Amino acid sequence: MLKGKTALVTGSTSGIGLGIAQALAAQGCNIVLNGFGDAADIEAERQALERLAGVSATYSGADMSKPAEIAAMIAEAQAHFGSLDILVNNAGIQHVAPIESFPPDAWDRIININLTAVFHGIQAALPGMREKGWGRIINTASVHGLVASVHKAAYVAAKHGVIGLTKVVALEAAGQGITCNAICPAWVLTPLVAKQIEARAQERGMTFDEAKVNLVQEKQPSKDFVTTEQIGQLVCFLCSDAATQITGAALNIDGGWLAQ
Repeated sequence: MLKGKTALVTGSTSGIGLGIAQALAAQGCNIVLNGFGDAADIEAERQALERLAGVSATYSGADMSKPAEIAAMIAEAQAHFGSLDILVNNAGIQHVAPIESFPPDAWDRIININLTAVFHGIQAALPGMREKGWGRIINTASVHGLVASVHKAAYVAAKHGVIGLTKVVALEAAGQGITCNAICPAWVLTPLVAKQIEARAQERGMTFDEAKVNLVQEKQPSKDFVTTEQIGQLVCFLCSDAATQITGAALNIDGGWLAQ
């Protein structure tokens, strides 16, 4: 469906981002991976994409807190593959604390990675998409881009901002063959969420498995986690011709969280 297109997925060395990269590769996309982690593990994932999907995959270690590195990563992708057709802004970090004790440096880091980096990525990628007359920009927001939870001030603020930015880009690119949408997953069992489960288990005297069930059933009526594979398929749909008239949307994939 997307054979020959090139997709850059930030924060794709694990978790949701890796699931998205794998799904896009399976549709024929060349992939630019980005993120932190063990170099050998990242290289193994890169090779696996090429071997299993028969596409070309590269890796960029660009730091999402540094605008110059974001711009350079996108320029490198365009130079290497000839164009950048799909940009998935997925990189994200989290810190949980009450407002009164929320560290200002944690606030700054979260806003920079979860929101400001999205702006810089879009700003760098959009001209090339306009020149080609085709592009897909997909921003990983969260249900927390639509509703709030306690102790997540920076994350909720950033993800609300991502949805607002998504709408502006959708309007500015309308009619040019370019769409911009946000996906809003609920609980996904990623390494980031696993840390929150571990903290809950310690705080409440539970096992990890008990805390996992306790966490997900608190918000999601389905009582089950969203999978990275499901998110990857949603992204592929948004990149398809069937989704040409879907732009500026915030699509929740949340087991019924927001239906309550």
